[in-house]
Parts: sequence; structure tokens; C-alpha cells
Amino acid sequence: MNVLLVGGGGREHAIAHKLSQSPSLDHLYVAPGNGGTARLPKCENVVIEAGQIDALVAFARKHIIDLTVVGPEAPLVAGIVDAFQAAGLRIFGPTRAAAQLEGSKAFSKQFMQRWNIPTGRAAIFDDFDAAMRYMRTLDQVPVVKASGLAAGKGVIVPSTIEAAANAVRAMLLDQRFGEAGATVLIEEKLRGPEVSVLAFCDGRRCTIMPTAQDHKRLLDGDRGPNTGGMGAFSPSALVTPELLQEIERTVLQPTLDGMAAEGVPYVGVLYAGLMLTAQGPRVLEFNCRLGDPETQVLLPLLESDLIELLNACIDGALDRVQPIWRKEAAVTVVMASEGYPDEYRSGLEIFGVDDAEATGCTVYHAGTRLKDGRLLTSGGRVLAVTATAPTVEQAAKRAYSGVQRIRFAGAQYRRDIGVALPPRTQTRPSRKPASRPRPTR
Repeated sequence: MNVLLVGGGGREHAIAHKLSQSPSLDHLYVAPGNGGTARLPKCENVVIEAGQIDALVAFARKHIIDLTVVGPEAPLVAGIVDAFQAAGLRIFGPTRAAAQLEGSKAFSKQFMQRWNIPTGRAAIFDDFDAAMRYMRTLDQVPVVKASGLAAGKGVIVPSTIEAAANAVRAMLLDQRFGEAGATVLIEEKLRGPEVSVLAFCDGRRCTIMPTAQDHKRLLDGDRGPNTGGMGAFSPSALVTPELLQEIERTVLQPTLDGMAAEGVPYVGVLYAGLMLTAQGPRVLEFNCRLGDPETQVLLPLLESDLIELLNACIDGALDRVQPIWRKEAAVTVVMASEGYPDEYRSGLEIFGVDDAEATGCTVYHAGTRLKDGRLLTSGGRVLAVTATAPTVEQAAKRAYSGVQRIRFAGAQYRRDIGVALPPRTQTRPSRKPASRPRPTR
């Protein structure tokens, strides 16, 4: 079987690594891939960017691709699945309409309200004056979100009402987030620890992966700016089997039922970012794909054939496949460039990856490239060093043992990945009702 994987980050390296273990794989193409995917057996990088949908369709036709797997959210939101399906090509992921669960926070919020899926209250605006009138009615500081995809930077958690107003101004008037910020959500802040629950979905049913927690802040102790993720661990001790059943019953299955009832069956990976509040789990956001860096701790725990599992989702046959997960823990530590998440240098040589893997770690490449046989940095998040063990604590110790063997100039990483973090505030609207303002777009 010839497989095409779309994307070039750490998530895609983890997917490629798992796909390469399938006995049914003949050849794996990764577009565009990175320095890690280039080293995998039966794997070849392709110089096509993830957003070049027409070129990807043409490539799949020419190379007789049997299955295409999409890693990042942007091509899903842009309709890559629709384009492949129209060309008669087999592809794993949600359609453009289904991917609105991530691509439009306004759509997602309204969908959850329609189907009584537990989430925070929110008001939606595309008019600055209307948003300001609403802000003046609040008695708590809200969170402000750009509705569209904003490369992980579209959620602002201000400390004052004035700062929240400035965030709304930046989106609606200054257009700092472009089209992504043309519509904004003003949400109450929820309090509690965050967990990620991901599931493979076939349009009608789902099968849940082990739980995970990621570390978004740059610095130890959950301090510093938000990032795309500085590490993750699985499983989460916060989610009991009973709580997981509640999440499936109140969040995941109602989402699948609602999407199907609205004529948009959801096929792919559904990622629910949840906050465990005192009132129960609440959805912070949906993502329409595997997470990054959650993928780097989840797929190492999967013993089943990933290709078989993805095909079952496409065929609406998840009831015939029962994935097997290792009864272990996994921890991944992200090594980032100096200056990340702001400006950073690229082209720095990386040393010690083989030494780290000799300790039993798996090193996933996120922002790397090969040039003249040298491994160089090419992104903000450079590597994710993953280890498995019977417990999270043991896996963390092994992962950090691998991290200590890798060197590149200015490398930064957190030293507390896998440590349970205290509950913290995140997104969700104020105590005032969210029904007053109306979306005008």
C-alpha cells in the first residue's frame, strides 16, 4: 500500500513513524516532511507544502496513492478531504464542513449550544461597538478568542477588562489576526485543570485514545507565554474511568450525533480540549486532528496497526476494530529554539539525536531539515523527546535522560514535564447571559 502523509511537524513525524510499522505499507510519502521523516524506512519526503491541495491531489493520482492521511488543521479546514474525495481518492480526515469544529470557534460554540454539549457561555461579535457595549455589562474579566485559525495565538487571557477590550480592538479594528479575527468570541473564564481527550471517529461511533495532558506555557511552573506546547504526558491521573465515560456520553457521542443529524458526519480524529471544573468537564475547544505534542505520547502507546484503524474509520467500521493500547505511560519533552515563541534563529546544527535514541527514547522532529548530511534547526519547536515506562515519573526520567544528550545552540526546554500542574484559569464567558449579542456574519 502506498500512503501519502500531509504535513511536516512533530505530529507528522510521530504519525509517519507509526505508519512505517504497518505490515501493509509499501511506501510512505510525506509532504513536505522534515529531517526526521527523511530518515524513516520506506519513507520519502516530497517537496509539496500542506496547503497546496491541487498539487497533492495530482501527486496522489500520479503515484497511485491508496490512502492519504492529513496531519495539520489548515488543509482540513481548507477542504483537502473534499478535493480528494471529488477526485475519487481515499483520505482520512473530516470534510471542510466538519472541520468547522476547529476552523470556526463561532460555529463550534453555536453547535455546542444547539446540542447541549457542556461548555462555557460565550457571546459572538463582528462589530466592535456591539462588543464594547457587551463588555460594559460584565462583572468578570472574560477571555477573548479569534474565531478562525490563528496559528495558536488567537486566544487571549487578559487580566483586566481594559486588557480584554484592547484584545477585541486588536482583532476587530486593527485586524492583527487578519480574517481569523474578523469574528470574536467573548467567553467566561473557567477554572480547573485541563486535559485532552482524543478519539478516532467513523461518522457514527468513536473509540477513545488514552488521556493526555500538555504543557502550554514556555517556562517551568506553568509560567511564561503560551506556546504550541512544550511537552505532554499520558495518561492523565485526573481522568478516572468513570469520568472518561461521562466525557464520552456528554461530549464525544453527542458531537458525533449532532454532526450526523445536521448532515455532516464526522470522520477523522476528534480532539476535545477540556477543563475539569467544579461543575464537571467543559469543552474549551475542539480540534479536528491529532494534537501536537499529544500525538508524540499517544501513538507510541498504540500497539495496533494504524493503517487498519484509519481505514476502519473511513469505512464506517470502527465496530469491527478494537485498538490495543500499551498499559504504560509516556512523556514527551519539547526542545525549542532560543527566542521561541517569538523570533528565533534557524539553521543551527543539532548533535546527539542518535545518542538520545540509544537510551531508548524516540526523538520526533518538528522543526528540522537535512542539509549536506547535517541536521539543522528550521523551526521554533525543534524536537520532541519521548519515552515510555510503567509510570509517568519513570517515563519523564527517561525522556530527560535523552534530552540531556542533545545539543544545539540556545536550546530551551521545560524541566517539569509530567509534573501535575495546579488548576488554572482558561477560557469561557462571563456570568452574564450570552444570548443578547447576535452574530452578524
